[in-house]
Amino acid sequence: MATTDMGAVPATAHQPWRTALRLLGAPFSRWAWQETGFIAAGVPLALPAVVLLAPKAWHTGLPVCVALLLLLFHRLLTRLQRDRFRALLGLEIPAAAEREGPLLSRATLRWLRSDSAWRQLGYHLVAAPLLSALAVAVLAGWTAGLVLATVFGWAWAAPTDSYAFNGQDAGDIWITAVGLVLLLAMPWAARLVRRLDGYAAAALLGPNRARELARRVESLAESRSGVVDAADAERRRIERDLHDGAQQRLVSLAVNLGLAKRTLRGLPPEQQAVRAMEVIDEAHLEAQAAIAELRDLVRGLHPVVLEDRGLDAALSGIAARAPLPVRLVVELPGRADPAVEAVAYFVVSEALANIAKHARASRAEVAVRQSGTRIVITVADDGVGGADPARGTGLAGLRQRAASVDGSLAVTSPLGGPTVLTVELPCAL
Repeated sequence: MATTDMGAVPATAHQPWRTALRLLGAPFSRWAWQETGFIAAGVPLALPAVVLLAPKAWHTGLPVCVALLLLLFHRLLTRLQRDRFRALLGLEIPAAAEREGPLLSRATLRWLRSDSAWRQLGYHLVAAPLLSALAVAVLAGWTAGLVLATVFGWAWAAPTDSYAFNGQDAGDIWITAVGLVLLLAMPWAARLVRRLDGYAAAALLGPNRARELARRVESLAESRSGVVDAADAERRRIERDLHDGAQQRLVSLAVNLGLAKRTLRGLPPEQQAVRAMEVIDEAHLEAQAAIAELRDLVRGLHPVVLEDRGLDAALSGIAARAPLPVRLVVELPGRADPAVEAVAYFVVSEALANIAKHARASRAEVAVRQSGTRIVITVADDGVGGADPARGTGLAGLRQRAASVDGSLAVTSPLGGPTVLTVELPCAL
């Protein structure tokens, strides 16, 4: 007969207690003070807009100066807002298109006609002051809550013969209760203001979502075309390597064996043995060379060590086989996406091959590190420089490989060197 434990409490029964403890402990939690500090840090950044919008300030001409300063330093102000999100909350607000050049220039006029300018100015002139007002209200609520919540304690602790003592009554209890309610409500008010600030910053300080999606679609179309071209070029390279390498050696092996078969029939037995050994040695050398070329070809398609042991071991093999000294530094906390690792492997392999073929360098350095959600690959050499992705197919192919996984490639190569190739790839697709 089955028995039940009548003393067992379902897990859902603890949920109200957990909610109550969370509400009561919110004023003392780390997130409450973190979000309060975040919204408080935005108040000084909104002061220029407050001065600009103040009605009494227009009689002094100060708003005109503030407006000019806002146009002049809007990039700095926008950057400070993004840094506030990044440093205090760990949120990254993507950068929108910004003007370049001095204040009185065509670039400024083009920027003023763009939607990015009006969205940024809208944040600094409208959203930031309103959010700062809410932040000041939250800070005032914290202050009032701390003061009011201790009224009953003051009345109890004050000496009976002091001026502050007037006895404890129901009013002190109600005032203390109001203070406690404010303390319990302010963490959630700070969170609400923080979320509103996040929504406003993402919509106004970041890039236009419609244009960003259009740019993304265009980039994906270009990268897809590049991947198709790269795959076609890779197929032609494999065909060429097979035709000029292993196939020729196998044809030569078959021809030598056929000649040996016809010539050995008419020779005496002792000469047949000597000639047979010579043919076997030649065939063995040709077969070994064909196997080596096929092994190199297969390794070029997808190295087994990359799948088994990761990017560090695979790049170590490339550095060891390079025709010049290579200093390799790989600092990755874990494995990336297999497709990203494959692209990183081939980028480093082709970059070192280009250095050995064109750079006339005496050494090279390869560094692979993780920066946030991106893998940054740096390949540098002390060669003659002058590398230009627009003039050669090698660097263009590397850019296509990086773009196939939503990566980017940048080249710095002045005449005389050094050449530094920087590739950024996502850790995960």
